[in-house]
Amino acid sequence: MADLSDWLEQDGTTVWFDLPDPSPQELNELAEELGLHALAVEDAVKGRQRPKLDRYEGHELFTGYAVRVLDGLHLRTVTITAFITRRALITVHQGGEFDIDDVVARWDNSADLAAHGCGFLLYGLLDHVVDSYFAALDVLDDAAEELSDRVFDWDGGPARDEVRRLYELRRGLLTARRVIAPMREVINSLMRLRRDLGGGSSEMAPYYQDVYDHAIRAADWTDNLRDLIATVRETQLTIQGNRMNLIMKKVTSWAAIIAVPTAVTGFYGQNVPYPGFSTQAGFWTSTGIMLALSVGLYVAFRLRDWL
Repeated sequence: MADLSDWLEQDGTTVWFDLPDPSPQELNELAEELGLHALAVEDAVKGRQRPKLDRYEGHELFTGYAVRVLDGLHLRTVTITAFITRRALITVHQGGEFDIDDVVARWDNSADLAAHGCGFLLYGLLDHVVDSYFAALDVLDDAAEELSDRVFDWDGGPARDEVRRLYELRRGLLTARRVIAPMREVINSLMRLRRDLGGGSSEMAPYYQDVYDHAIRAADWTDNLRDLIATVRETQLTIQGNRMNLIMKKVTSWAAIIAVPTAVTGFYGQNVPYPGFSTQAGFWTSTGIMLALSVGLYVAFRLRDWL
């Protein structure tokens, strides 16, 4: 770390310095070495910032999140912080969590752009972060499509596991939206700085524009998935409501059928003389009335598809 200033004193030199899991003391030493602002160092120490680009005198601070899906559709966010100067890029991240090797591989595969210095390094970092969004959203999209295809199979309502999966998917999408949506503005701000970061060259502009377009696509994809899950949930509730209405119609119909014999027997149970009182003919008459009315109601309800 003490050699950073010596390297930067050499003309035409661009420095990348990686700090996995740095201690506050290491960050303070880095701040003294490069003249970093105290607030920028504080944000890097505390972490858990929203995706943003803060501009300070002589440098910028980029904060973003790479994401990946764990078992159970749980979305894991990994913080990446970068101090950006005209000729240096210092990355701070969680060791073993952020795949810095993939970033290095992207730089190696685009060695022809290395002449653009820090702008090229930052592009490779942003490209890795945004690509992680697509990998995670692809998994969430498959889960959402599976749930949407099965929504009409839930005649008796979704099973416990399906309800849990739907909840986990909604929670994952909320996490994704929280880290993906702000990246559009962050990359847009970086695009306005690309001339300085690219050494005054406009050759890096299409690459930053490509990453910006990908970030917009990822944000739109996230919103579309949230709408799809909301539609699945609304459809599931509608199916449950329709099924409940059907059940209530059947219960009400059977209650009406049962009420007819109850009314007839109640009427015949009066302690007053009536046609057929205390005779066998009266018994069969009341029984016939009950059967006729019950069958009539049953047929009427069946014709109306209430039973």
